Amino acid sequence: MAEEHFDAVVVGSGFGGSVMAHELAAAGVSVCLLERGKEIPPGSFPRSPHRMKENFWDPSEGKHGMYNVWRFRGLDALVSSGLGGGSLIYANVLIRKDEHWFVRDGFEEWPVTRADLDPHYDAVEKMIGVSTVPPHLRATTPKIREYAAAAQRRGLDHQYLPLAITFGKPGQPNGEPIDAPANRYGQTRLSCRMCGECDIGCNYGSKNTMDLTCVSAAERQGAEVRTRCEVRRIEPFSSGYRVTFVRHHEEREGRPTDTAGLPQEVLICKTLVMSAGTLGSTYLLMKNRSALRGLSPALGTRFSGNGDFLGMATNATKEGGGSRLLDPCRGPVITSAVRVPDAADGGTGRGFYIEDAGYPEFFNWMIELTLAATPSGWGRFVQFALEIARRRFGWDRDTDLGAELSSLFGECSLTKSSLPMLGMGRDVPDGVMSLAEDECLQVDWDIRRSQEFFDRMRDTMKVIADALGARYQENPLFSFNRLVTVHPLGGCPMGRHPTEGVIDSHGEVFGHPGLFVADGSVMPGPVGPNPSLTIAALSHRFAQTVIARAKAQ
Repeated sequence: MAEEHFDAVVVGSGFGGSVMAHELAAAGVSVCLLERGKEIPPGSFPRSPHRMKENFWDPSEGKHGMYNVWRFRGLDALVSSGLGGGSLIYANVLIRKDEHWFVRDGFEEWPVTRADLDPHYDAVEKMIGVSTVPPHLRATTPKIREYAAAAQRRGLDHQYLPLAITFGKPGQPNGEPIDAPANRYGQTRLSCRMCGECDIGCNYGSKNTMDLTCVSAAERQGAEVRTRCEVRRIEPFSSGYRVTFVRHHEEREGRPTDTAGLPQEVLICKTLVMSAGTLGSTYLLMKNRSALRGLSPALGTRFSGNGDFLGMATNATKEGGGSRLLDPCRGPVITSAVRVPDAADGGTGRGFYIEDAGYPEFFNWMIELTLAATPSGWGRFVQFALEIARRRFGWDRDTDLGAELSSLFGECSLTKSSLPMLGMGRDVPDGVMSLAEDECLQVDWDIRRSQEFFDRMRDTMKVIADALGARYQENPLFSFNRLVTVHPLGGCPMGRHPTEGVIDSHGEVFGHPGLFVADGSVMPGPVGPNPSLTIAALSHRFAQTVIARAKAQ
């Protein structure tokens, strides 16, 4: 196998890897960024059923898509594969971890403080680009307006959230070209069209995703970016590390492939940064544990789902009667939140956020078509058929069918007057990750120790639903003690010493100089709010250590 040499290799291009690659390249460090997934420029995110079907990650079955779904004991996890990592499918929220939530309580042992991270938060916010929904759009977007009013009616702490979205200016139409630095795709980006498609990939470039921001900037500064490159083995080599990977070539997409037999390639580096995500980085370190002798016994510990919980307010009504318009498909997926404090900052129990949510418009069509198959839906079709018959036999000479066609849709009360709510916060990070005999990743986590936390979150969602005049709808999985997380954290936690964590507070693996981890796996507990910004800020902090080390050599 031919060997190539770099000062640093970064594995993964999410919030940790992209920031790391950007900082190293800007400092003159020769860096190669490896991403297992493909690049997905704006305009190429699938929308049709036949293309969405292929939008999952399983190269052995010929699927090179964006969604990587894992099923474990007690929970399911959704992560992303593609250049830009989780930023491709997240809801754009960039919140700093609450100052008093950097706790040391036996479950969590944070070796850094908010003061340690604030300069790095500042830097990555500027790098990515952050703004809240502008006032002129808040006033004209039903779900934003109604969610804020509901929180106010119940005396809850409501806040508009910082988002990695570029919005249009007042007086300008949505979807106008924006003035942004050149991106690696050479595409003109457009301001937010308020279409609710953030989580399935923004086809307009309105999201400030990591491929459009940090990765593009890193390339301009000399970083080499390689997509469709999946790392298989990492091991110490000479005074650095050897990284072995395979390529998932485009011509193999769409057909089953023996991925175990793919040709292997090798990179040699002085510094290796694992940023393959909570599941990816932990898996690779566990799989290569025999080569990386002396890894901390904390490897695989402190796993949590960041308290992720889904609820629904359905069929909201106004005080005087009639449906309350919420229109969940209008606007960014998430725009604002209700914050419930923690025992560490004036509350009780473990704190959490409940955010308004949304989804793409085609979900509403799916729901309404499903409802059309119910007795009430059939009744509308029968009534319409009778109206056509009246005209056919001359009993009614009105030739205008507009009102009759409109009646086929019914009231659409469920789709126009319902709103998803996304909860997240400080669940207990007591999950343990491991490898089975066949080297499949396992996560042992259950809800019991966090039950009180989730019950309080659910009760607050009921309060918000009631303030909207809506009925609270439970996530069906919760009845079976199962949850779905889009924010898996832990597995390579930070710590003050090797028995407490896998890495130190500057990202370096204990006992392995030059090996760093920079992604969600380094969290010694839940972030609380959406973790993306904290992952990016920690990576920025870790990068300074890598740069200082490179300059000293």
